[in-house]
Amino acid sequence: MTTPDHQPPAPDTPDSPEPQFKDRVYRSPSGVAGGALLLAIAAWLGIDALVTGEGRTPWVALAALLLLVPLVAAFTLRPAVYANEQRLRIRNPFRVITLPWGTVEAFRSGYSNEVLDKTGTKYQVWAVPVSLRARNRAARKEARGQTRPARQAPHPTPAATGPVRAQGDQIIDELRELVEARGKDPQAQGEVSVRWAYEVVAPAAAGAVLLAILLSVA
Repeated sequence: MTTPDHQPPAPDTPDSPEPQFKDRVYRSPSGVAGGALLLAIAAWLGIDALVTGEGRTPWVALAALLLLVPLVAAFTLRPAVYANEQRLRIRNPFRVITLPWGTVEAFRSGYSNEVLDKTGTKYQVWAVPVSLRARNRAARKEARGQTRPARQAPHPTPAATGPVRAQGDQIIDELRELVEARGKDPQAQGEVSVRWAYEVVAPAAAGAVLLAILLSVA
């Protein structure tokens, strides 16, 4: 027998260091939409001031844009949560936190969503905000499903298949399931990594210094 010249690639094995599925990405759609709107308004006003302004106005507009654009993007467009088989990566406005599943102790939801590692350190999850309005709406929907007569519901209602949950709470539930499923896996162990987002801090700080100098000069 002869061996074929081109063999198909070997399938991934459990010992492969690479994740076996792509990252699940979680963002706040309202935050992204609001950030895009604010950036559009800032660009419109800033460009108008740069083009038509006189004296120090263009420089003040430039410094204000340098300060505001990174901050608006950091708090609206930047926050995201990435989860795969090996780790959880949280991208907050000024930091990126990477937690292998083995280091995650618990998720906690109150007025904000937080993750705690094994040492008790707490990290806020900016990309998954808590919406009390969404929770109340989900509670009302579940209550309506429970009080509706069975003969009026030919298809299973949400209350019949499980509790109705707000979107943010559903995401936290999914992350809790990943912790339970992957927390003891040898490939999901390691150390927590925290990196500052200098690409946000540096331009914002430069804009703040420049704006302060321009405003202080008579």
